[in-house]
Amino acid sequence: METGKITPQAEDFPSWYQDVVREGDLAEVAKIVKGCMVIKPHGYAIWEKIQADLDRRFKETGHKNAYFPLLIPMSFIHKEAEHVEGFAPEIAVVTHAGGKELPKDEQYCIRPTSETIIGHFFSKWIDSYRDLPMLINQWANVMRWEMHTRMFLRTTEFLWQEGHTAHSSHEEAKEEVTRMLNVYGDFAEEVMAMPVIRGIKSDSEKFAGALQTQCIEAMMRDGKALQAGTSHDLGQNFGKAFDVKFQSEKGREEYVWQTSWGVSTRLVGGLIMTHSDDSGLILPPRLAPVQAVIVPIARKPKEKELVIPVVDKLAADLKAAGVAVKVDDREGKRPGEKYYEWERKGVPLRIELGPRDVTSGEAMTKLRVADDKVKMKIDDLAADVPGILDTFQQTLLRRALDFRKENTVTVDSWSDFKDVFADGASKFVWCHWDGTKETEAKIKEETKVTIRCIPLPGQGPAPEDGKCIYSGNPSNQRVLMSKAY
Repeated sequence: METGKITPQAEDFPSWYQDVVREGDLAEVAKIVKGCMVIKPHGYAIWEKIQADLDRRFKETGHKNAYFPLLIPMSFIHKEAEHVEGFAPEIAVVTHAGGKELPKDEQYCIRPTSETIIGHFFSKWIDSYRDLPMLINQWANVMRWEMHTRMFLRTTEFLWQEGHTAHSSHEEAKEEVTRMLNVYGDFAEEVMAMPVIRGIKSDSEKFAGALQTQCIEAMMRDGKALQAGTSHDLGQNFGKAFDVKFQSEKGREEYVWQTSWGVSTRLVGGLIMTHSDDSGLILPPRLAPVQAVIVPIARKPKEKELVIPVVDKLAADLKAAGVAVKVDDREGKRPGEKYYEWERKGVPLRIELGPRDVTSGEAMTKLRVADDKVKMKIDDLAADVPGILDTFQQTLLRRALDFRKENTVTVDSWSDFKDVFADGASKFVWCHWDGTKETEAKIKEETKVTIRCIPLPGQGPAPEDGKCIYSGNPSNQRVLMSKAY
């Protein structure tokens, strides 16, 4: 892996991805800790912006933040049979503490997800319908043992949020599932400029222990799907496992209806693979830690006397206009080196200011996705840049939508389906499926293609009668299929 070089997407997409992460200074592999990564300041700043926007949306929908233990008793994991079966291969178990081996009934797992321990505390906190709904969110780290890792997309330890709610009726819980899925979908499109399809997971792909899982699916620039967020209807499974009961308005004792929902640092990986190019990272302005960088071009003392006051005033004016601006006045680096670095880091807008620019009253500007530089009046920049950034944001969304449209097909035969995915290729495919696990498993076995979701209303083709591409059995709705991360 050559530092400074980015492998072209068309040549080797996985290598391109790793190169963009490295050259964008986002993260590095923590080789001393198997399967883990170090998120570097630029990468973590993106995650902080994701956190801040989502946290605001969660609180606007009535949720409160809390924090639960990292260590979960193994006995809790075993209480919900389907849940433990789904997570057993990924669980890291603490068997020794304080220099001694722990008895079997006192061993812990490191949090793979928190439905069990939160269910335990819900049973202590909930007594009456007056305590409901209980709307909790947790920002935390989790651990799932991974053999094949890729930074941000799949690591042993990762950061996420997990929402957990309890309700008095199934209808109310189902409304919560869809509400939070739409929070994720709106965030993805409005802030990440990443278009998503909202749908329901097949029973084979749903969360272990859930009645139903809803998801958002995004197309990456290699045509593969990324599951970018999930929202689960847990029914009363965990309520019964952890004895979470409440007294209803009619005086009856009933089990609560629960939900859980989450997104993770995987979103940073999705951001990279939705927008970036062979020159490096491209960040939508609403998630860019630095939205505009000003590069002063002044070496001699007299040049600095002329340029720096103008740069400082422009930076202050941009900041006052709500722009996250950075002045790169580092000594010992040529302007070209700085341009190269900030392009690699995905900064949306670059502003170059030298003595001639100050004298003419015009600065050279360069958008991250533009081929050419554009002259702009220095005095107009503070007023114009916010609008330029908004347009840039919409350009990225439109570009991603166009790419998805160009790489989405409707297929009605098994031979055509196999042709789409021949030689490692991938697209989004709308096709009929007979609804059986057996057919789903055979399609996956033969092509490595999975059902990404059954679209929610308005998210895909309207329901229609047809025949399953594999079995030929009747089907009344097309589903979304693709290879996936």
